[in-house]
Amino acid sequence: MYTIAALYHFTRLADPAALKPALLDLCQSQDVTGTLLLAAEGINGTIAGPRAGIDAVLAHVRSLPGCTDLEWKESTSAKPPFGRMKVRLKKEIVTMGQPDVDPRARVGHYVDPKGWNELIRSPDVAVIDTRNDYEVAIGTFEGAVDPQTKSFGEFPEWWQQNKHRFHNKRIAMFCTGGIRCEKSTNYLLGQGIEDVFHLKGGILKYLEEMPAVDSRWTGDCFVFDNRVSVGHGLKEGPHELCHGCRRPILPEDKARAEYEAGVSCHHCVDETTEDDKGRFRERQKQMRLARERAEAQQPP
Repeated sequence: MYTIAALYHFTRLADPAALKPALLDLCQSQDVTGTLLLAAEGINGTIAGPRAGIDAVLAHVRSLPGCTDLEWKESTSAKPPFGRMKVRLKKEIVTMGQPDVDPRARVGHYVDPKGWNELIRSPDVAVIDTRNDYEVAIGTFEGAVDPQTKSFGEFPEWWQQNKHRFHNKRIAMFCTGGIRCEKSTNYLLGQGIEDVFHLKGGILKYLEEMPAVDSRWTGDCFVFDNRVSVGHGLKEGPHELCHGCRRPILPEDKARAEYEAGVSCHHCVDETTEDDKGRFRERQKQMRLARERAEAQQPP
């Protein structure tokens, strides 16, 4: 069984590049895989591995400047959620493209899963999903506004174009694990919106703690690992990934005429050229040959 830890922490890292080698070496030595992002504003990512390995990496992250009070969310998977370990240097640990946004200065009011249901039932509250369109498509909270953004960096422009819709409303925002709401609530506060709330721990914490019978969540939650989606109790969902566009699809979608393994699905068949599809087919071929070689080398 693999332990999965999703984490983020905003803190000032003076030299993120200097932290990368030791962090990567530790993860690899502990058989931990996944992705960690380092930037001047902090650390973000999801890792998976044996219990002891995850504990060792989390202890190391907590030793980084300003990370003593790091929080993370855990789940499990019977199969490897990631193929390898990557530690990447970024300008932002979640890209919004707003240099004045600083969650360390101020964020919206945190609301735990128990209080979330009551909050979003209020008629004077507008609930906004800050995730990407393909994430929203497979699950969201009842009555939530879908900005239909393709990336988080589009959110500020969407807000400027739509803020008139939320006059005299309190704003409740949510995302997968909470990191996008740290930035989006700080952004709204900077725009003069004072009554801003966000779901503490994100959808993952809500699905972990909230019984399905009491839930206001519908569908599944997209996750950025090989599980693709999770439901209540963080149980693995039914979705798979189209490796042509990286969007989630259901098993029955593979029976559609637009589907070709590793090449296209009904979401993306008209979005890529024939040259693109040819490259994807060659990629699939090389992956198949690699698997066959590996299997041939296995002892009888």
